[in-house]
Order: sequence, then C-alpha cells, then structure tokens
Amino acid sequence: MKTDWKDLLSQKINAGELQREEFTPEATTKEKKPDLIEVCIDKKGRKGKTATLAVGFTCGEEELKEIASKLKSRLSTGGSARGGEILIQGERVDDVKRLLAELGYKLKK
Repeated sequence: MKTDWKDLLSQKINAGELQREEFTPEATTKEKKPDLIEVCIDKKGRKGKTATLAVGFTCGEEELKEIASKLKSRLSTGGSARGGEILIQGERVDDVKRLLAELGYKLKK
C-alpha cells in the first residue's frame, strides 16, 4: 500500500517531529481605498447621441463588466464596459449615480 504525503505529514506532526502551523492571514492596516467614480454626459464620437459615462473604476475587467451588467439591467438600457469606465446609453446621470451609491461606490460631486 502506497502512503500518501498527507498521511506522512500527519504522522510526523502527531509524533512531534514537525510543528503544526495554522494559516493566519496577514493583518493589513491599510484598507483598500474605495474607488472615486465620476459620472458625466458625453456626446463625442457618437453622432450627437448622448451617453452617460462612469469613470474611475480600478477593478478588473470581469468585475467591471459585472457592474455594467447590473446597471444595464436595472436601467433597461444598453451600454458597455472597458478600460476602467462604463458607458450607459442615454442621459441617465442621476440614475447611474443612485445605483452606484447603492452598490457602495463613492461618487465625485
């Protein structure tokens, strides 16, 4: 019968040859600073169509797309997310600010 490395380790700990180490995450005194998001209207490069931009996200692309998806479904509108910003179709500044505040983001006044 072949002995598993976990069994060998357990035997050595029980025999006192090795000390058991408990994993304790390092205490971080520095908390992650929340993103400061700026929400504004943009018409550049959209043939006069209005879009609402939320700029200032520092999260990864997957999380950004997830946030954009929540905003789009709650507002029943289209949009996109890339490069640290979310674009929502239409003039929806107040709605986007309200929803981002509900999600826990700090907004630039």
